[in-house]
Amino acid sequence: MPGQGGRGAVPEVIWARPERAGRGPRPAYTRADIAAAAVRIADDRGLDAVSMRNVAAELGCGTMSLYNYVPRKEDLYELMVDAVSAEHELWEPVGDWRADMLRVAHQTRGLLHRHPWMPRLMSPVYGFSPNALRYIEHCLACLDPLEASSGTKIELIAMLNGVVTTYVRNELDTAERVRSLPWSEDEENAARIAYLSGRIASGAYPRMAAAFGADPGPIDLEAVFQRALERVLDAFTPR
Repeated sequence: MPGQGGRGAVPEVIWARPERAGRGPRPAYTRADIAAAAVRIADDRGLDAVSMRNVAAELGCGTMSLYNYVPRKEDLYELMVDAVSAEHELWEPVGDWRADMLRVAHQTRGLLHRHPWMPRLMSPVYGFSPNALRYIEHCLACLDPLEASSGTKIELIAMLNGVVTTYVRNELDTAERVRSLPWSEDEENAARIAYLSGRIASGAYPRMAAAFGADPGPIDLEAVFQRALERVLDAFTPR
């Protein structure tokens, strides 16, 4: 019911809320200041370190005064996503929608690696901030040459972003696990390969044995990423 749990009776989007009142003294901070402080904390210490108290300390203000600018922590997250979305380079499309969207995907991957907390906030909930809207408009401009409905193009953008986010999240999780190992990554891999080789050699998994037997060598993860992107785009290429 409205009013329960401290929630207001009417939903509010942070972007529909005036940044400052028409009268009164100029606010000490802007939304950009607050977002930048929160992003710095997340980059340095992780998303879990982002709290109203820590952001206020970063800015040098009282925690309660921060609520005058950002009513909810969810609004703070939205400001952070918008601030990072501004890092997308918006170029003039070259007229080749596949090439342009591949460039978008690779750029997004780099952005997520610069801000490894971002995959946790990649959600449609935060997908309509000012900079996110500019990003979507740019993607749609890249897709102008594609003969497809607007809805199909939005689906393509969402699917490509999903693949990139999932891939990067796996990369980040793997890197974090490696950092936590009490031994080297090579030692870890050797132990797991030895175990797997023994299981495959048991004869219980003939199809896997055939697949591993045909393996040409180490997996080229960059090539795997590129193929994943290409296959998504293949699905939207007119026949």
